[in-house]
Amino acid sequence: MAEINNEVWGYVHSLESFGSVDGPGVRFVVFLQGCAMRCQFCHNPETWEGRGKQWTAKDLYNKVKNYRKYWGKTGGITVSGGEPLLQMGFVTEFFKYAKQQGIHTAIDTAGQPFSENPQWLERFENLMQLTDLVLLDLKDMDETAHKKLTGVSNKNILKMARWLSDHGKPMWIRHVLVPGLTDREDDLNSMHEFISSLKTVERVEVLPYHTLGLFKWDNLGIDYPLKGIPSPTEEQVERANKLLHTDKYSK
Repeated sequence: MAEINNEVWGYVHSLESFGSVDGPGVRFVVFLQGCAMRCQFCHNPETWEGRGKQWTAKDLYNKVKNYRKYWGKTGGITVSGGEPLLQMGFVTEFFKYAKQQGIHTAIDTAGQPFSENPQWLERFENLMQLTDLVLLDLKDMDETAHKKLTGVSNKNILKMARWLSDHGKPMWIRHVLVPGLTDREDDLNSMHEFISSLKTVERVEVLPYHTLGLFKWDNLGIDYPLKGIPSPTEEQVERANKLLHTDKYSK
């Protein structure tokens, strides 16, 4: 994020005008550039580095609002990534325009940038005041396994989930199911226990691992670490749903 001529700028990777899996209803999804995690199953590795296309928050909103008639009563705007919390000032300014028009706002985040540093937390609180829903990815509960899978610790991610719960912020929890990696029974039980301790979780979703983004790794010349791992079967997905008790949460 930068401020030039009193305009707040951010870096956008891409736009999706009719998203159906990134929050309630039909969503306009803004994918931001930049992420500090290196998830082995990432389907958007091209968002890790680089600057993307530069937008002002105002210009981006003026583009997005043209699609409002398609959202109905339940849709809205979702900012994803990359990692949107790396550009909090830009997202905050963007959401200010949306909330002035009563538009539902959501953030899809892995939570990795979360910090209890007072200055960071103040900026985060300002953003959360303008955010109606947080879609939070939980990759793995075991810290060692999480580091191997993503390159970073999960401690501050879990702290963010607790903060959201303590501050009454609605959440959807999402878990990517990778056979042989993120489908361990003990870890899914631990995840269920943790989620059950949160007060504001509205939905828990199991997202089956897929290889649709594999060509992006090839195009970037990056060695794909999960070659040969298949997508989970329906039975494996159903097992994970049962272990996470996803049916307990409203749909």
